[in-house]
Amino acid sequence: MIKTVQYFWRHPLAEQVRKEGRVEGREEGREACRRMVFLLLQSRRIPVSGTARAH
Repeated sequence: MIKTVQYFWRHPLAEQVRKEGRVEGREEGREACRRMVFLLLQSRRIPVSGTARAH
């Protein structure tokens, strides 16, 4: 009888943790991109409304 090895990175819990990490990473990336755009606009002295900043 051959026993199969269930590697941790293939375990459903590990897959769930990776999925959550990807979601968090995307959210952080979007926020960083937003900040960079506003900094670029500010450095070029282009006014940005408060409404635009809220989104």
